[in-house]
Amino acid sequence: MNSRVYKVAGHRFAVMSNLPDSAGLDLFTLMDNYEPFADSSGDVPESPLFTIAVEHSTALPEFTEETRQEDEGQEILCGHDGAGSSMFNFRLRGADVGTLVCSPGYVLARLVVPDISNLNSVKFAVNNSLMVLYALATAKLGTALFHAAVVTYCGKGYMFLGTSGTGKSTHARLWLRYNDGSQLLNDDNPVVRVFENGAVVYGSPWSGKTPCYKNEFYPLSGLVLLSQAPRNKIERLRGVSAYAVLVPSISGKRWERDIADGLHFTENALAGNVPVWYLECLPDEGAAKLCRETVADGLDG
Repeated sequence: MNSRVYKVAGHRFAVMSNLPDSAGLDLFTLMDNYEPFADSSGDVPESPLFTIAVEHSTALPEFTEETRQEDEGQEILCGHDGAGSSMFNFRLRGADVGTLVCSPGYVLARLVVPDISNLNSVKFAVNNSLMVLYALATAKLGTALFHAAVVTYCGKGYMFLGTSGTGKSTHARLWLRYNDGSQLLNDDNPVVRVFENGAVVYGSPWSGKTPCYKNEFYPLSGLVLLSQAPRNKIERLRGVSAYAVLVPSISGKRWERDIADGLHFTENALAGNVPVWYLECLPDEGAAKLCRETVADGLDG
């Protein structure tokens, strides 16, 4: 049995491989996106926030479905088994690629993968399992895993929010092209933590279709909701309007009370302390410059 420990946004988690030696598959060779986050500190090891064991079986655990999420040929089915364990089934183009079984509190989990000859499906199952576990295990710790793109500019982080297809990645690329000094921190799943002195945005091992796995962090100085429009216009949101922008972009099982309360704390803190903006925009240079001048340079008057 092999294991590795990783640290993302200050939270440590362990991955154990229980895959058969006869398969000739080294799980960790598939996890190259996690290498920048390998915990190689010389500190006395502390207990990880959660531990996941990856194992192989052609018979996946059965469960009762509660809800599902579908996006571009990818599905996550969420439910529970007869013992009350939280379960997540991952499907890629209609095929089952793994089922995650979680203990109460999401401290221990096992991922069962049915086909270890298909490396892409194994990697898909591992990535999704770790994202789910991370989001749920950290929800009560002032931490949120966002569906967003984030760039850095002058030492600060700016996050772009919106539903799939609204142009988050496109707007981030426009910043890189037209706003000198901008860099991409993460293109799909950054992590945000709330502290007493402010919010911080972190890179993560999960970055969608763009391979950007940076173990870096910056003060979070702006959240921008994007919407496609025939013009470029930006306005500041406050109060309930700012809070409402954040909720759809954060992963979590909100029907579980502890998780819902934790996410509410984080969302409320962000809405009250980090400027939130609404940008109606075209996919052009003008949108990137208007956003930077308003959100980062403070030229909105």
